[in-house]
Amino acid sequence: MSHLDADVAALLALGERIAPEDLAHAESCEHCRSEVHAFQRAVVAGRAASSDTLLAPPAHVWDSIARELSFEQSPAGGADAAPAAGHHVARGSGRRLRRRPMFLALGAVAAAAVIVVGVWASGGIVPRADVVSEATLDGFPEWQGANGEAALERVDGHTQVVVRLDASVPDDGYREVWLLTADASDLVSLGILEGEDGVFPVPDDVDLDAFTVVDISQESADGDPGHSGDSIVRGSLSSS
Repeated sequence: MSHLDADVAALLALGERIAPEDLAHAESCEHCRSEVHAFQRAVVAGRAASSDTLLAPPAHVWDSIARELSFEQSPAGGADAAPAAGHHVARGSGRRLRRRPMFLALGAVAAAAVIVVGVWASGGIVPRADVVSEATLDGFPEWQGANGEAALERVDGHTQVVVRLDASVPDDGYREVWLLTADASDLVSLGILEGEDGVFPVPDDVDLDAFTVVDISQESADGDPGHSGDSIVRGSLSSS
């Protein structure tokens, strides 16, 4: 028994009209029904991945899909163009002309679903952050030329501090990010800054009405978890 061409099964999965005899065969042949259902799952996954709950992936994600599938956009109306909705597909060699773009289109849908979900799971695509307050970080006299920026953000019901430090610092030791009260009578460590930029979750029990100052210090590997007293930059957060 002959089966449906794969491109015809793909068109049926996309909701396109196909020849009546092909449709009748698809309804009676278990093998072809399974193939159509496989294409339908790819379509559903792709459409779900384009939901408004996700941010649009960066351009390089789609570029990667195109490179992986060797996808090239054909001129409108060319031999490789996908058929328009409602187009009747005839039997014969004309279908074979559309085989490559149809497989690429469905392949792109499936690949997009996998890549978008993968990027979401790995943190490449994240919920939108709302900036609550910002601070300009000024250098201390001992650190001439040092400066930086900080922002308090709310993301998905949680808060985080984003910092950037521009300073010439020694190779030994490490930099640590802190939240201080306005009078510097109390402080909370947010973590170690590696490089010039960092994102630091704020513990839920920290009172952000009281801890309004961002400080980045130079620390030595002496085992003391307290502040070294050697601040590089510091600044007060204010509503943006």
